[in-house]
Amino acid sequence: MSGLVDLRSDTVTRPTVAMRQAMADAEVGDDGYGEDPTVNELQSVFAERVGMEEALYMPSGIMANQVAVRVLGRPGTTVLAGRRQHLVAYEDGAAGTNLSVQLSPVDDVGGVIDPGQVLLAREGSEHHLPTPGMVAIENTHMASGGRVWSLEGLKALRAACGDLPLYVDGARIFNAEVASGVPAHRLVEGAAAMMACLSKGLCAPVGSVLAGSAEVIARARVERRRLGGSMRQAGVIAAAGLVALASMVDRLAEDHVRARRLAEAVADRWPDCGLDPDAVRTNVVVFAHRDPAELIGHLREAGVLAGTVAPGAVRLMTHHDVDDGGIERAVIALADAPG
Repeated sequence: MSGLVDLRSDTVTRPTVAMRQAMADAEVGDDGYGEDPTVNELQSVFAERVGMEEALYMPSGIMANQVAVRVLGRPGTTVLAGRRQHLVAYEDGAAGTNLSVQLSPVDDVGGVIDPGQVLLAREGSEHHLPTPGMVAIENTHMASGGRVWSLEGLKALRAACGDLPLYVDGARIFNAEVASGVPAHRLVEGAAAMMACLSKGLCAPVGSVLAGSAEVIARARVERRRLGGSMRQAGVIAAAGLVALASMVDRLAEDHVRARRLAEAVADRWPDCGLDPDAVRTNVVVFAHRDPAELIGHLREAGVLAGTVAPGAVRLMTHHDVDDGGIERAVIALADAPG
């Protein structure tokens, strides 16, 4: 047995040879002054790709989320978001430190928010309840197993938002694009802002990009600086992001096929775990287990790394650095795993 099959997250991906070469050759400048040509190119390419006016390169997805809420959310209002979204559940309570708004979690069963909950929250402000200031969604929705929003669902939600700005945490928006066949710009149509990570399935070593109107991005640039996110000769890492957008999106389909294979193995081993392989459309497999620590220990002994996302919830994630051979090792390990 050689190496480890790392299914903990798609954040463990390593930059490709093409990325490393692009990084070595990158033309750079001071991005704090807006003078790094490679960063500027990345921002321009990304904005066009997602149908937004402008974009801003960020050190991380969490910073992009926090900056977006600082820009779009009015002080003293609430942010309506799914209770299992990354913004709510997986950012170490950052909103309580960084923001002057209150998160108002709503049910996100199946990875989506019922537009009726948005309408109810808007009506509540007439009855002494907090006033909603924005709505945030996640696409794909990681905690539900990488679920993808449908165009119909997005249209209904936008209608329910009315004049409330909609923000899309699209950390894996390109997984959603590949799985659904719907271009990313349509998946964020009507949103005030969105972000996507370059350092997950797209394999870049660092960074996310926030996009929106010119006004939103101008304000975001100020908030990025306030949070310590301004960078200097960042073209060295932005170059990998350009390669990611140009050559790593279409291949995400391979990760989706491999995740389906894992889901089938999990469902075969634990038919009552609540996982439907047909619902696994992207690269995330989440399922219930009576003793995640025991299972993760068993898998590790077989050379397979896994993780958790909640008590009793195990996660496996496919990515560029796990090939078919690695998936089959994981399938064998799952087949004889403790119940």
